[in-house]
Amino acid sequence: MSIIVFGSINIDLVATAPRLPIAGETLLGKNFFKAPGGKGANQAVALTKLGIPTDIIGRVGTQGFSEELINYLQAAGVKTDNIFLDETVSSGVAIITVDDKGENQIVVISGANGRIGGEDVERLSRLLPGKQALLLQLEIPISSVIAAAQAAQKAGVKVILDPAPAQTELPEELYPLVDILTPNEVEAAQLVGFPVTDEESARKAAAVLLQKGVKCAIVKLGAKGVYCSTSSESFFTPAFSVETVDTTAAGDAFSGGLAAGLSQGLSLRQTVVWGAAAGALSATKSGAQPSLPDKITFDKFLQERLRS
Repeated sequence: MSIIVFGSINIDLVATAPRLPIAGETLLGKNFFKAPGGKGANQAVALTKLGIPTDIIGRVGTQGFSEELINYLQAAGVKTDNIFLDETVSSGVAIITVDDKGENQIVVISGANGRIGGEDVERLSRLLPGKQALLLQLEIPISSVIAAAQAAQKAGVKVILDPAPAQTELPEELYPLVDILTPNEVEAAQLVGFPVTDEESARKAAAVLLQKGVKCAIVKLGAKGVYCSTSSESFFTPAFSVETVDTTAAGDAFSGGLAAGLSQGLSLRQTVVWGAAAGALSATKSGAQPSLPDKITFDKFLQERLRS
């Protein structure tokens, strides 16, 4: 079964440097490159590269990168018929700095992504029936995220929300619409109001998120692993050990791996392992979409790591 992604499409402008700059500091960098990105587009590409038929609904602007961005998505196999070309703004842009440890800082200019609204939700509603899941993120207006989740719930489609970029709070009405929420430790801390740094604090954070109405909370702790909790089960999954190069799209890769596992009918535990594997592989390469693993690489990685 196919999956729909509703969200952002960006061009990423990436600079590498020995370390991340502090406020007011100018650093000499190492390299610069341009790559397709945006959390919505990244998730869509993550899914298609794992062999899952995927539609994306979003916007690009005529004042920069629109044709380039659509071509990138089509080349990856994503269905782009429902991308709207907005003539009033530029496409979304993300300015990214990555240090030698693979950590990053990101500034996002929304552009066309910030204009996603009712017309886009209407296009989504027409495509939802029969779909396996809807993937959402927070690089588009929150009102559109809520409307999309409501449309999915009405159509009986599972909602998977990556609450990134981090927000200090989400509208309370959104939580009960979400089947699976996948914050990392920074995002989880913002949502629950206390630090999330390890398995124990992740467990407490997941409990708070479940109380808010989420059906499944998956707290990503980076190299420390993943904590998952529902009303009927809770478990911790260790991270796959890899040599980290760039974590820019690791969260999007996780969402793709997770949704791909669900589309294959795997158990929740297995789908979390798929998410962790996809995220780990993404962190071993530079860039957002260029770092997302294909099915052959993904399958080989899983077979080798689960056998050892």
